[in-house]
Amino acid sequence: MSRPRVPLSIAGSDPSGGAGLQADLKVFLRFGLSGAAIPTALTVQGPTGVRDVHEVEPKLLKAQLDTLLRDVRPAGVKVGMLPSADHVRVVARALGPLVGKKIPVVIDPVFASSSGMRLLPEDDVSDFKRQLVPLATLLTPNAHEAAELTGMSVAAVRKDSERALQELLRLGAKQVLLKGGHGSGDEAVDILGTKEEIVILSLKRVPRRRAVHGTGCALSSAITALLAQEASLETATQIAKQFVHAAIEGARPIGRGSRQLDFTAMPQGDDEPLPADAGASADN
Repeated sequence: MSRPRVPLSIAGSDPSGGAGLQADLKVFLRFGLSGAAIPTALTVQGPTGVRDVHEVEPKLLKAQLDTLLRDVRPAGVKVGMLPSADHVRVVARALGPLVGKKIPVVIDPVFASSSGMRLLPEDDVSDFKRQLVPLATLLTPNAHEAAELTGMSVAAVRKDSERALQELLRLGAKQVLLKGGHGSGDEAVDILGTKEEIVILSLKRVPRRRAVHGTGCALSSAITALLAQEASLETATQIAKQFVHAAIEGARPIGRGSRQLDFTAMPQGDDEPLPADAGASADN
């Protein structure tokens, strides 16, 4: 029998289940895949925000990666929160051989929590840019993360998003999805691009009520799951965006603080938000 496709999340742990590893695994399962997960940090948080972060020792992170990747060849990898330059280096060394085997790597640059706590020190962003970004099949920054990576202001990123996209591509990522979900206006506009081509992805913005937690994690993990099933990047991004839109529409509070995404959501009008060839098994 052929082996199932296994996506891998390398990210921080969120005990509320709204973001990080827990959210990634929910999204993988929503797209028909049972994923693997390696924690980079344990966060002390609930829906009201992050209170503290405890790093997984880099040696332990390396041991987890070495052991898992010796036994399992993932069909796709999503990288989220990394708490230090040491963690960046460990992950970059582990991903190098996978990139050589054409396994898609989606990197979500999580530098700060939505509640404002710094997660990757500013001094370590340069290591992130040099060592990790060039390994990305897709880099998925929002305007604030793009500003840190490019040296542009947030206002400049939003005003001239195509220039920001090209600056991000110069860092070495094969493709970039510049997210606009936290912007203003009636449309949530994301820009997907390479040095040769730009695709505008737009959906009507969900009316703002109470804040929603974990949208960036859900988007990047949905793209990872779809790429693991050999969807094209444009198709994967469009379906993932539709999924997150529906998940925001269905978001509900689980207690105090931010609402949690509806991880069972289905894009409106779709019986199943998967490409026609997705869900097949593969010999990995």
